[in-house]
Amino acid sequence: MSSKEVTRRWFIMSTAAAAAGGVATAQSTPKTPSANDKLNIAAVGAGGKGEGDIRGVAPGNNIVALCDVDEARAAESFKRFPKATRYKDFREMFDKEHKNIDAVTVSTPDHMHAVVAMAAMQLGKGVFVQKPLTHDIYAVSYTHLTLPTKRIV
Repeated sequence: MSSKEVTRRWFIMSTAAAAAGGVATAQSTPKTPSANDKLNIAAVGAGGKGEGDIRGVAPGNNIVALCDVDEARAAESFKRFPKATRYKDFREMFDKEHKNIDAVTVSTPDHMHAVVAMAAMQLGKGVFVQKPLTHDIYAVSYTHLTLPTKRIV
């Protein structure tokens, strides 16, 4: 092969080598987290198991909204995150906060997991859900029928 001739094999080998070098360099460079790397997290269910879930995601992130129907049970979370806006109804929280939220933790009683999670996913949010998401296929169907089909922006 002359020095000016480029074969398919030579092209593939040289680009693969260059890509491997780029990946190795990118992986060896430590990344310093910036303020933009923090997620704004909302929690539906802030007492009981929800309190533990919130504490699990709080380090390095912003807890911006807390929702619980039982203020006494969620008192510890409310006290721990005083800057977070409080809500009793997750639908109201999503209506008012959806532009400020990146992700949602769902730590509600079992019968509400699917409804809350689907509402958050329809808004394009990342969701952490305590299991079970549903008990049977009918719960999934019911969820699809009761939630709005139009995405709220």
